[in-house]
Amino acid sequence: MPDANSSGTDAPRETNGAGSVHTLLDPDCTRLVLSGEIDVALTDDLTEAVTDAEAAGLPVQVDARHVTFMDSSGIALLARLANRTPGRLSLIKPPDVVRFLLDVTRIGDLVDVVDGDRDTHEN
Repeated sequence: MPDANSSGTDAPRETNGAGSVHTLLDPDCTRLVLSGEIDVALTDDLTEAVTDAEAAGLPVQVDARHVTFMDSSGIALLARLANRTPGRLSLIKPPDVVRFLLDVTRIGDLVDVVDGDRDTHEN
């Protein structure tokens, strides 16, 4: 017997804080938009996003302004992007939880943090 939370469809279920990752390919860069809880539940999505970014061969920007939680899965994503894509990885408006992880893992040394609303395509 299905439980009360089963929908009977393959559609994703909405849960409080559920995370998401979206890949946007522009002619000049690849932008990953992260939101919610970036954790092991998103492993497949994170792997696919990194693979897409690597294949594009362009500088990468990660918009992290809507991240509410990040575990080692998210840090692994950032480390892989920083080491396998051209140019320096840009991290747009990371919240305190992400900044803390950047500091303790020293991955912050590999990324440029962008706090303003300026167009990140500008040099």
